[in-house]
Amino acid sequence: MLLTPNPTNSCFGCGAANPRGMLLTFEQDDATRRIRGAFKLGVEYQGGGGFIHGGIIALVLDEAMGKVNRFRGIRAVTAELAIEYIRPVPVDEDLVIEAHEVEKDGRNLYYVGEIWNLAGKVLARGKGRFVEIDPDKFKIERSAVSATGGKDMSS
Repeated sequence: MLLTPNPTNSCFGCGAANPRGMLLTFEQDDATRRIRGAFKLGVEYQGGGGFIHGGIIALVLDEAMGKVNRFRGIRAVTAELAIEYIRPVPVDEDLVIEAHEVEKDGRNLYYVGEIWNLAGKVLARGKGRFVEIDPDKFKIERSAVSATGGKDMSS
């Protein structure tokens, strides 16, 4: 199943409602329970010397791993993210990404993702711990913070 950017989502990575967003598109492979994508990042995502900024690489891995939540039909947020930068990722090069689950422990979900070039060389690898949340509770807490002008009044 193709996961195209949602026109009502303002997420920088995968939403279509953000005019500065990346508009990342992924494919959900239900048979293997993997998220895959193909993309090319231009100079606007450059760090230095013709290579993609490390933070952008982390963002792309986080986006792909976050989509793995779809296989469980849950909402989960990133709690920890570790990136291994194996090789510099060149600007304007066709790239492939894949992510999948490796473990579940209560509300904690452990995912891995990799970015590689078309020659099959791994350029970056990510490991993430995501925590399942109750979307209804999150909406209530978020509304309370919004009502106080961005200040969390729970403490």
